[in-house]
Amino acid sequence: MIIEFLRLFWMFFKIGLFTFGGGYAMIPLIEQEIVGGGYIDQALLYDFIGIAESTPGPIAINMATFIGTHELGVLGAVAATIGVALPSFIIILLIASLGSKFLNSRIVNEAFKGLKPAVIGLILSVSVGLFIRGIFPNIKLSELIINFSGFNYKNLIILVIVFLFAFLKKKSSPVQIILLSAILGIGIYLIL
Repeated sequence: MIIEFLRLFWMFFKIGLFTFGGGYAMIPLIEQEIVGGGYIDQALLYDFIGIAESTPGPIAINMATFIGTHELGVLGAVAATIGVALPSFIIILLIASLGSKFLNSRIVNEAFKGLKPAVIGLILSVSVGLFIRGIFPNIKLSELIINFSGFNYKNLIILVIVFLFAFLKKKSSPVQIILLSAILGIGIYLIL
C-alpha cells in the first residue's frame, strides 16, 4: 500500500518538476502520466479539469487532489498534492537563496525565452482538446476518430453563449462566467 502512495507522489512530483507555465501547461503531462499509466481514462481526466477549473485554488493542486482522492482516498490526495507542490517550493527556495544573480543570468534568460513557445503550445493543445471533448464527447483524441452521432449541440450552444458574453463584456469575471455556464447548463439541459 505504501508503494502505491509513493508511486502517486512520484508521478505528481515529476509533473510538478517538469512543468513550466502553470496548471494548463501541466495537463498534457498529467494526461501522459495518469491516463497513459492506466489510472483514469481520458473522459474522467476532462471531467476533473472541468471540476478543478470551477473550484477555488490553482488548477494543478486541484487536479492532483482530485486524482489522488480518486485513486487512494484522502491519503492519496495528500500524497499527490504534496508531490505536485514540492518541486515549486524547492525551486523557489533555490532561486531565493541564489538571488538576483540567478535571475539575471544570460543562460537562464535564454532558457525562459525558449520555454515560452513550449508553454503556449501546451496550453493551446489543452484548449483544443477541451473544445473537441466538449463538442464531441465520444471522440478518441489519441486516434482522432470522431463519432458524429455523439455530437453534443447543447455544449456547443453553451460554449458560443459564454464565448460571446466573455468577448463582448471584457470586464467579466471568471465567477460571472462560471455562474453563467451553470445557469445555461441547467436551463439548456432541462429544456432541450
